[in-house]
Amino acid sequence: MKKKIVVSFSGGKDSILALHRLQKSGKWEIESLLTTLTEDYDRTTMHGVRNSLLEMQAHSLGIPLRKVWIPKDCPNEIYQQRMGNAVNRILADGIAYIMFGDIFLEDVKVYREKMLEGIGLTPIFPIWGEDSKKLIDEFVKEGFKTVVCCVDAFTIDASFLGRVIDEPFINDYPVEHDVCGENGEFHTFVFDGPNFSYPIPYKLGECRMVKDMFTGQDRFYFVDLLSVVSSK
Repeated sequence: MKKKIVVSFSGGKDSILALHRLQKSGKWEIESLLTTLTEDYDRTTMHGVRNSLLEMQAHSLGIPLRKVWIPKDCPNEIYQQRMGNAVNRILADGIAYIMFGDIFLEDVKVYREKMLEGIGLTPIFPIWGEDSKKLIDEFVKEGFKTVVCCVDAFTIDASFLGRVIDEPFINDYPVEHDVCGENGEFHTFVFDGPNFSYPIPYKLGECRMVKDMFTGQDRFYFVDLLSVVSSK
C-alpha cells in the first residue's frame, strides 16, 4: 500500500525532480503540493511566479494545491502560525509524511526536522546529499524544462535571468557557484517534463530589481513570467 505524502513545492526544479523521484519509486501517493504565496502580490513567495502559472503547473502535474497565504515582509510569528495551521490540516487529513527538495544546506534541513519533531509529520528528502552536477544533468536528461525566473546578482551574472536550463546553460555557468543554485544563486519555474500532461505556455515579461533587505543594495533580479493562452 502506498503511503500518502504532501510535497513542499516551489514550482522550481529541485522540488519537481524530488517529486519525480517519489513518483518513479512507486511507494508514494502524492496527496497535494504545499506552496507559500504572498497575499499582496498573488505570487509564490520565494520565486515570484504568478498564482495563475502555479495553478496551471499543478493542473498539468495532476496534483491538488495546498496554498499558504502570507503577507509581504511576513513576520516570523505570522509565518509560523499560518504554516502551523496548514500542517494541522495535513495531519487532520491523515497524512504522515512531507517531502522537501533540499540538497545540502544542513541548517535548512535541521530547521525543518526541528519544526516537525514530535508532531506526527515525518520529513522526506529524496535528493539530499547528492552531487549538484549529477542532479542537474539528470534533470535535463529526464526531459524537464525550466526557466530562470530570479537571480542573485551578487553571485551570478544577471544575463542568466530568463534562460532555460540546458547543456549550454550548464556550460556557461560559473564553476565557483553551485549549478543547482542551492545557495540562492537563482530560482526557476519548471514548465514541462515527464510528469507533466502538457507544457505550460509562458512568455517573458518585464524585469524588476529587488533590494537586499539588509544592505539596501540592488541585488535580486526577477523576470515576470506571463501565461500564454494556447490557440489550440
